[in-house]
Amino acid sequence: MKTYLVTGVAGFIASRVAQMLLEEGHQVVGVDSMNDSCDVRIKQWRVAQLRPQPRFTFLEGNICDRAAMASLFGAHTFDGVINLAARAGVRYSVENPWIYYETNVTGALVLLELCREHGIRKFVHASSSSVYGDGVDLPYSEDQPTDHPLSPYAASKKASEALCHAYYHLHHIDITVFRYFTVYGPAGRPDMSPLRFVQWIAEGVPLTIYGDGTQSRDFTFVDDIARGTIAGLRPVGFEVVNLGSDTPVVLLDMIRTLERQLGKPAHLEFQERHRSDVEATWADISKAKRLLDWQPQVSFEAGMQALVSWYQTHREWAKDIETRPVLSV
Repeated sequence: MKTYLVTGVAGFIASRVAQMLLEEGHQVVGVDSMNDSCDVRIKQWRVAQLRPQPRFTFLEGNICDRAAMASLFGAHTFDGVINLAARAGVRYSVENPWIYYETNVTGALVLLELCREHGIRKFVHASSSSVYGDGVDLPYSEDQPTDHPLSPYAASKKASEALCHAYYHLHHIDITVFRYFTVYGPAGRPDMSPLRFVQWIAEGVPLTIYGDGTQSRDFTFVDDIARGTIAGLRPVGFEVVNLGSDTPVVLLDMIRTLERQLGKPAHLEFQERHRSDVEATWADISKAKRLLDWQPQVSFEAGMQALVSWYQTHREWAKDIETRPVLSV
């Protein structure tokens, strides 16, 4: 049994990573600020699934709080740190860039410094496909340039990747950086289109589409992402790795899938595409296959059905989740 720190544990991906680590017999210390970056009720629901498990410890705290994090590292001996705490969402970062830089860059620095001070040799860090920007050849591969981010969110993730490399180079911390591609699934992020659209179609609310709906995303099921993240705990030196489905889906096709699964029509309203949005994302996942023996296992159809089923089971409260239509596609 090993002990891992999972930051942002009330988040979508981190809660699934924590659950899988617990199922493997490990001990998990989870930390989360429980901020209102999205409807807190869904964060509370995720943590509630973890709390009953005896090898899980939860601490409400902010990774930018150096004193609190130092106390946490002093109280536990971690075999590795999985940093999934982040401010996510492309569009909202344009409105409030300061909080993105603080969490995504300063927070990462706090954790890296504590790993150095406490001799923790493994660090897994969440980045994003947003770092590729636009105009990069599809599919995105890890050796393509990431010098032209389109949003403060993407820029903050690029900066955190650079910090990780510096700590690998200077202090020999083994670091895996994951660039996640449009993660979806049960209890997903309410600011992103999959859960938002499920709610809106189910409740008869018009769907706001930014652009003409022909943009495509490499939608990746959360359990596949969580498995890949845990695979990243193996020693790699320093590596940046894409985790995606390698099967992009056009936004309008996603809507048609949800209409069929929900048995209800969608009412579409189109608005101008946001300048921070890219036209398409598509992950080259050959490196993840080679380095981590990982590949996605859940089809888009099956993954969306799992999301729809979760929503229908929890509809009594999930129908009231705040879904912010301006945050991210």
